Amino acid sequence: MRARVSALEKSAAFSPPRPLVPEVGPVPRFFAGLLVGFLAWLSPRGLRRCARFVGGLAWTLGIRRAVTLDNLRQALPELSEPERQRIARGAYDNMALAALESICATARKPRDPTSDLKVDNWELLEGLVAEGKGVLLATAHFGNWELLGELLCRRGLPLHAVVRPLKGALNERIVRSRIAAGMQLIHPRGAYRSTLKALARGGVVAMLVDQVIAEKHGVFVPFFGRPACTNPALSIAARRTGAPVVVAMARREGDGLRLTLEGPFPVPDTGAPDEDVRAHTAQITAVIERHIRQWPEQWMWLHRRWKVQPVTSTAEAPAPARSSAPGS
Repeated sequence: MRARVSALEKSAAFSPPRPLVPEVGPVPRFFAGLLVGFLAWLSPRGLRRCARFVGGLAWTLGIRRAVTLDNLRQALPELSEPERQRIARGAYDNMALAALESICATARKPRDPTSDLKVDNWELLEGLVAEGKGVLLATAHFGNWELLGELLCRRGLPLHAVVRPLKGALNERIVRSRIAAGMQLIHPRGAYRSTLKALARGGVVAMLVDQVIAEKHGVFVPFFGRPACTNPALSIAARRTGAPVVVAMARREGDGLRLTLEGPFPVPDTGAPDEDVRAHTAQITAVIERHIRQWPEQWMWLHRRWKVQPVTSTAEAPAPARSSAPGS
């Protein structure tokens, strides 16, 4: 029998998608090609140096600096101001490196999915994929999420990713790298139906669940002690399909990534669909927060994560259950 439809599920309406990258003119594409060629020519060490320069320049120019420092003061008040500034500078450098790596990915030698991606608990994901019910991967803008997707595809994972439309010739390169790696892209408009179809075919659907969303589409859950309006689409899809949910967080380790997999996290079934979805979204968000607390310089503190706030009440949700990952 089909589960009772929640109000949140009804809100996942379909609307015709726009192109993931609008048409790019020949002049911007030419200059983007020159930049990509230069970045591809650099050694890994040279690329890191370039990223530090770009990150330092963005910091010096004050691009999102006030937002970043305010986020850190609110989220990590126990730290000293110099320590928060150190984390902020690290976040700028990490964002710059992630962007440069993604822009030139198609022009460089493909990364090795074994040596460049060390995985804790890979057998967990392999076993769930083998069950054929599909898998939902919850992840965040942490480490290099773009490289994570590429390496998972190169490991043979049938990966689908919900991605936002991007603009510009450089972003066109990022979309190309996703497609070249074998990733199936899902437009956010109509993502719910596309996700259900991918899961029905046994696919793995990845969603970045750490960005703010409009209040009418989101649920408020605790994130670093403050209400954060969060996309519940992953939890809604898990409740609808019964697909297992795994949190995948890939931090930088040397020149590669270390991926930690935790789960599965089932959606509660209390007979109150909206509250079940909210509690599950809170649980997933709490796992992501735990990883960010351990390696804060690898998260995107530049994002206005808490800009949407509830009008009359604060978010409350059950504490997350302990994960089944080793050592947690």
